[in-house]
Amino acid sequence: MRQHPSGVRIGIDVGGTFTDAVAVDARSFELLGQAKVPTSHDHPDGVAHGILEALEKLQSDVGISAGDVSFLAHGTTQATNALLEGDVATVGIAGIGTGFDAFATRRLSALEKLELAPGRRLPIRYAAVRDPSDPVAVKETIARLREQGAEVLVAVEPFSVDDPDGERLVVTAARDQGLLATATDEITSLYGLTKRARTAVLNAGIMPRMVSTADLVEASVQRAGITTPLMVMRGDGGVTSLPEMRRRPLLTALSGPAAGVAGALMAEKLSEGFFLETGGTSTDISAIRRGRVPVRHARLGGRETYLPSLDVRTVAIGGGSLVRLAGHTVTDVGPRSAHIAGLPYACFAPASVLSGAKLVTMSPRPGDPADYVALDAANGTRYALTLTCAANALGVVPADAYARSDPESARLALQPLAEALGGTVEQAARTVLRQAIKPIRAVLDELTRDYRLEHVTLVGGGGGAAAVTPFLGAETGEDWRIARHSEVISPLGAALALVRESVERIVPNPSNADILAARGAAESAVIEQGADPAGVEVEVTVDPQRNLIRAVATGSTELRTKDRSSTVDEKAVVAEVARGIGVPVAEVRELASTPQHTVFGAKARRRGVFGRFAPPAQHVRVVDGEGVVRLHASDAVVASTEAGAAQTKLGSLIDAHTRYGDGGSRAPAVWLLAGPKIADLSGVLDRDQLVALLGAELKTRAPEEPVVAILEDRR
Repeated sequence: MRQHPSGVRIGIDVGGTFTDAVAVDARSFELLGQAKVPTSHDHPDGVAHGILEALEKLQSDVGISAGDVSFLAHGTTQATNALLEGDVATVGIAGIGTGFDAFATRRLSALEKLELAPGRRLPIRYAAVRDPSDPVAVKETIARLREQGAEVLVAVEPFSVDDPDGERLVVTAARDQGLLATATDEITSLYGLTKRARTAVLNAGIMPRMVSTADLVEASVQRAGITTPLMVMRGDGGVTSLPEMRRRPLLTALSGPAAGVAGALMAEKLSEGFFLETGGTSTDISAIRRGRVPVRHARLGGRETYLPSLDVRTVAIGGGSLVRLAGHTVTDVGPRSAHIAGLPYACFAPASVLSGAKLVTMSPRPGDPADYVALDAANGTRYALTLTCAANALGVVPADAYARSDPESARLALQPLAEALGGTVEQAARTVLRQAIKPIRAVLDELTRDYRLEHVTLVGGGGGAAAVTPFLGAETGEDWRIARHSEVISPLGAALALVRESVERIVPNPSNADILAARGAAESAVIEQGADPAGVEVEVTVDPQRNLIRAVATGSTELRTKDRSSTVDEKAVVAEVARGIGVPVAEVRELASTPQHTVFGAKARRRGVFGRFAPPAQHVRVVDGEGVVRLHASDAVVASTEAGAAQTKLGSLIDAHTRYGDGGSRAPAVWLLAGPKIADLSGVLDRDQLVALLGAELKTRAPEEPVVAILEDRR
């Protein structure tokens, strides 16, 4: 068995059909091997059995001992599927308080009207708790809820954000009686009783199933001899510890797309652009700006929650999407796919069976329109004419892509459609592809506007990546590539993901102490879950209009000290910077550096209609020791200093670049390069709060340590 002194990170993705596992070298991030086993839905241990099988197969194939494993994380669609299918436990709401408080919590029984799936609503039971400090009354309330069929309890009290003691007394009593329970203040610190309770109830509804699965998965990992703590993918792209998942299982909802995005961010080092994860039926699209995917509150059951999740837009176009035909016109591609119709892809059939195949129309499922086309072959088999077939027929699928088929089979598959359209195979394939990418281009345009993206790169992932991304790149003129190991991008993302925690608080007119407290809470939370303190990055955003403080901390379970600077091609790095800014290579200059980062810049006009009339501004790119662009900034100022003098020097610079208007003052966006971190302080508008956060970032640095600040004027 091979030795892996630097450790091995293992990622597992539990899909609907297969469970995939990958092993990655913890230092170089090299993919060491992968394993695939059927997902064990019907086993007594559920999906946990498949996880154990995948682990054992991976260990055997790659030669990994249990002691080699330094990190283990898995992603699963179980929470998402439970909510989408309405397969949730009966939730008992313990409404705390008297008078108006009792009236407000009693109205929460209306949450039973929330429809999770057709005909499946939230099963809610309600009972009042007048005095949470009365143990006898609390015990009676819990018993009453259990008699009504409640399998899990949610304690709800108005304004528990300010004083959570009442909720916590009820939750403690329920847990003491062996009943799973949660409090709304454990889910979020934001006001809004209905939304907070809705989020807590959804969390509770999936808790029994998720806790049971967590116990089984943990036991499977222990049987494999692995002692490193098991982590679970979150819907916001990070991972969380198993104890935290048991407490807040809702965090794992919507984590399917998040795992793929994490793979793009970490393995592909994408800092500005789009990640498109294409499966058989749909494509998940994520905008990436300055190395991060925007996070928003998710909608579940048609209602907004306080669940943080990545802003991922889903389009019903995948590699298996079927072509629709009316007369001599391709009217649409999808939303039905070959998988839904239960048909094999025509382009993956032997060319011999496709010769002379006839084009037919059909309904993929009963009740569907009968304008989807398929091929009836001479051997009696019906084949699906898919987007993958069109991409292969046009010759845009790379030779090493997972979706690559025999070119002759693809051309024969498109021939009957070409005859129906009255053109060549190439024309038919191009027609299908152009129709398919219309809704994808619309989403890209929307995301570009929403997040003010400039030069973008398209990165395709998933088994169907080559059916969409190459042609999309050619049509839009944007740079594109297929992610390495795209077919296992989700387990790869789980293996490389960082521990993540988000703290949100409503504080009117927050003080510096309030800002620092939120930052400290987020940082402490990820450290408690195993993140190395030396590498934790905290992004703080202060929204004065909503009185909202959000602190998002991320960190690795081991300090990533990998240094590959000796292998970086500096000419290639400068060329990439020049391409991104849109200037000749000769105009790029090195502006500043630290041992871990180099700052390059060049003068250029902003893109877009108004940018052509503005004077040239300094555009900046921050490149790490691996030659990866980690940060973009425009109209920026770069300042080099030492940690000991930084707060004073940068305070003066912030003053010089603060803008004033009818809405008050707006400090510049600031990023600080200190040690291995890029501290993102761009979400803070107030000068004093910004300087306070700078102090928090610098307090652990040696006074003589070089640091670099990047300041971007607010537009």
